[in-house]
Amino acid sequence: FEADTFVLSPVQGHAGRLVFGELRGKTCVCMQGRFHMYEGHSLCKTTFPVRVFKLLGVDTLIVTNAAGSLDDSLRPGDIMILKDHINFPGLCGLNPLCGPNLDRFGPRFPAMSGCYDAGLRRIAMEIGKQLGVAEVMTEGVYAMVGGPNFESIAEARLLHRLGVDAVGMSTAPEVVVATHCGLRVFGLSLITNKVVKSYDDPEAVDHEAVLAVGRRRAQTLQSLVMELVSRLDINNNTGPDQEGALTETCPDDLISTGHTEALQLSEAGSDVSV
Repeated sequence: FEADTFVLSPVQGHAGRLVFGELRGKTCVCMQGRFHMYEGHSLCKTTFPVRVFKLLGVDTLIVTNAAGSLDDSLRPGDIMILKDHINFPGLCGLNPLCGPNLDRFGPRFPAMSGCYDAGLRRIAMEIGKQLGVAEVMTEGVYAMVGGPNFESIAEARLLHRLGVDAVGMSTAPEVVVATHCGLRVFGLSLITNKVVKSYDDPEAVDHEAVLAVGRRRAQTLQSLVMELVSRLDINNNTGPDQEGALTETCPDDLISTGHTEALQLSEAGSDVSV
């Protein structure tokens, strides 16, 4: 698949591929790696794939990421199911929905309460028990910051006081657009490092250590996502106007007459769409 509007991510651990296929009997599209605001891309471009997935007939978006823990009970290798997020760029006016509203996709003022589907979260926790990894799974609040630098100690302390459990540099804009489009969303963070919150702590996070944790937990995450996809109750989705009239906005006139799932997946975190 080639589309000029899709850009390749040069970030290590993000392969930059769009993969179509079947997963446990469900038609899926997998975005192996994602675009980031810190790479210089506009939020319109970083979230563009989500609207393409909508036009393809996607019903459910599964987003994953690598994140640093602020909650002292979260350890590297743990899996945090997202129950909510704080979109710091969005609070500062950097929101992918800024500008003229695309009414055919969703409303001008979409609600973000409940953007992470409660039913899917419950199923994921049940799957964790079946896989024997329930002890490393919990729900929490994710915060997106702009990056690419990791957080200062003062910033980390601020985020912790605001109720943030884990922090990363992606995901929230895609979830905002997915919610605007009416997609169900499930999100999880792989905790890859502890965020330094003390001036007496000599540790400093590095990207190689983040990737190492991702590789160690890759099989567990794959099993969790595959089992979750197999249990999805799929509703056929023919697009924002239910008649596929938006195909002209989709690269190469890609449109699906059936149901597709979208996943955004990278070595440290990715997305799957169903």
